[in-house]
Amino acid sequence: MARRLGRSLWGARWRILGAIVLIGVAGYLAVPWLLGPVVTAQTALRQDLVQSVVASGRVQTPHRVNIGSQITGTVASVPVAEGQAVEAGRILVTLEDSELRASVAQAEAAVAQAEARVRQIAEVTLPVARENLSQAQSNLLNAQQQYDRAESLRTGGFETQVQLENARRALSVAQAQVRAAQAQVAGNAPGGTDAVAAEAALRQAHASLLVALSRLDYTQIRALEAGTLIARNVERGWVVQPNQVLMVLSPNGEIEIVVQIDEKNLGLLAIGQHATASADAYPDRRFAAELVYINPSVDPDRASVEVKLRVTPLPPDYLRQDMTVSVDIAVAERAGVLVLPISAVHDAAGPSPWVLRIEGGRAHRRPVRIGLRGAQYLEILDGLQEGDRMVPASAAVADGSRVRTMAAR
Repeated sequence: MARRLGRSLWGARWRILGAIVLIGVAGYLAVPWLLGPVVTAQTALRQDLVQSVVASGRVQTPHRVNIGSQITGTVASVPVAEGQAVEAGRILVTLEDSELRASVAQAEAAVAQAEARVRQIAEVTLPVARENLSQAQSNLLNAQQQYDRAESLRTGGFETQVQLENARRALSVAQAQVRAAQAQVAGNAPGGTDAVAAEAALRQAHASLLVALSRLDYTQIRALEAGTLIARNVERGWVVQPNQVLMVLSPNGEIEIVVQIDEKNLGLLAIGQHATASADAYPDRRFAAELVYINPSVDPDRASVEVKLRVTPLPPDYLRQDMTVSVDIAVAERAGVLVLPISAVHDAAGPSPWVLRIEGGRAHRRPVRIGLRGAQYLEILDGLQEGDRMVPASAAVADGSRVRTMAAR
């Protein structure tokens, strides 16, 4: 009997093993069905919550300086390179200046000639004119005396009519000479026509010299303020013209971050809000910024609004123009509010958010009302109490199902 029983069991060994495996699998599958799946419960708790708007933008200065030439000329040298920091007054581009230097020399000669003319009038022409006037006045006095004598003698019959006429003509000539000498003195005296003309010519010569010096100075294109050259579009030997951008200078000073914010968040933004930012190239190095500008219009193509943040108090030395930056703008903050991880809320962005609250080993659907929205947590205004545990939204658990929980790590 024992041997027959042994042979029977040995022959049915595979069927027995299969039955054991089936029983094990059935038991394994029956446990979750009977007791529910194991989930990592999310607990409602109280803590401080900051709602923020996250976006990315680029680093810019409040303004950029386009550097160009004010005259047409040939580039003689470019002593700076793109990306170089320059101080105010630094020569950036030098143009050929031989022709303009000749113009300056010509203008200087014209000034010297005009100055000599003014000195000549004051030191030579005017004194000579005054001497001529004195001589003419003496001749007039003598001619007047001769005429008076001739007229007296003619009345007494001692002079002829011809002699009287000669004396009268001599008097007229002397009078004319006095008037000419007076005119010459008046013209060369200060305020006279010749003096004014000479002074006007001197001022014109000085103006022409200033123009020539200015054009010569235009051959040295300088930085009007300290900054960094972020673009260079000129080389030695190029012929440049006015209104042609040769370089772009980013002035030192304030740094702005220009960001495009989704228009749905426009109502959350306000001037003066604080933010933290980090450059994509240096994600572990964060710095402070402040919202200083909100564009009054919305871009219809991108459904976004442009905002600007000023880096305060001083920008980090590693920031570069047009560098990509991520910003986190704190738009609201509350202390000690009831919060729940976003991962536990279904339809969190919709009109009717809800959760699966664990009650007595089962998941029950509960509607909730949401307040502030943080990066990882949501404020729960109504529907839950502190300590309530929720099934994660990613778990495949239906309303009313049994669940087993384990603590979140």
